Amino acid sequence: MNMKKWLVTLIMTFFAVAMILPFIWMISTSFKSPAEVFVFPIQWIPSNPVWEHHVKVWTGDQSFVMYYMNSLKISMISMLGATFLSALAGYGFARIQFKGRESLFLVYLSMMMIPPQVLFVPKFLMFDWMGIYNTHLALILPGLFTIFGVFMLRQFFLSIAFEISEAAFIDGAGHIRIFTQLMIPLAKPALATLAIIDFSWHWNDYENALVFLIDRDLYTVPLGLQNFIQEFNVDYNGMMAAATAGIIPMIIVFLIGQKFIIQGISSTAIKG
Repeated sequence: MNMKKWLVTLIMTFFAVAMILPFIWMISTSFKSPAEVFVFPIQWIPSNPVWEHHVKVWTGDQSFVMYYMNSLKISMISMLGATFLSALAGYGFARIQFKGRESLFLVYLSMMMIPPQVLFVPKFLMFDWMGIYNTHLALILPGLFTIFGVFMLRQFFLSIAFEISEAAFIDGAGHIRIFTQLMIPLAKPALATLAIIDFSWHWNDYENALVFLIDRDLYTVPLGLQNFIQEFNVDYNGMMAAATAGIIPMIIVFLIGQKFIIQGISSTAIKG
């Protein structure tokens, strides 16, 4: 049994190191000079760290501050809206009885099989007709709805004992009160998990921003990284410095939501 545990630990350690190595290379490259980028064997710790690439990300004419603010605006609004609307829809599909509920949910769930790229042309035409093409609303409005979020929260609400809501109904509570005062506190781990996943989706979204945004002032971080791709060369050091700074919001969001996820795992273990 001990040998089996050691083997599993070694395998998991190998994959963990393999996944984190690109991030370490990214951070290391952001502190190197251009001549040191492709030196082999890789010099993981630069002998003379260069800070100018990180300074360039936050200051100067090519500052990334505007791109960061745009990405934060789109990601935060989309995350909050998608989490709230997914919770409402998930509660409705899980706790409210109405005719055709299961059929409607299956039809809604089947939309996950449609590749997002297929919708680019219809969305382009619709956004142009609505007058929101080349605005952040073209990214925010579709981001308020997530099929995966509805499915995830529906499954979570189904796992909560129905006796809890039935007791609240007997005490005179309605669906709105049960949802806000009973279900939402119980669903904090699921909501935090969905918020982290949804934020990462929008923060790293490149295709939608590329298709629906034209003005450079509206660019997000993924689009802003194109500034380092020049006609005859690529500024890998600047790109890696910007990418390194780009993971900071992801880390912050994860650290904020981590305690709720841990609470959910702990409470599940206690119930089990």
